[in-house]
Amino acid sequence: MAKAKHRTPEQIIHLLRQAEVELAGGQPLAQVCRKLGVSEQTYYRWRKEYGGVRTDQARRLKDLERENARLKKLVAEAELDKAILREAASGNF
Repeated sequence: MAKAKHRTPEQIIHLLRQAEVELAGGQPLAQVCRKLGVSEQTYYRWRKEYGGVRTDQARRLKDLERENARLKKLVAEAELDKAILREAASGNF
């Protein structure tokens, strides 16, 4: 099994633009995906996530996703602390 290549959003957007040019030239999708080194499923997933997005927007989107994940983790930890304190206060330990 091949090792997954992690590409930056800027690289993905560049590859999608390259694919659009080649598809407009009449090449079949399978051949374009092979040339890019990705599966058709990956191409469609990238197109769904990054289609029509500029590189600066993609960078901002990834930053917001990281911040959102960090905040979700903080909220989960706070909720766990509240549940522990509530249980300790009720005397059911």
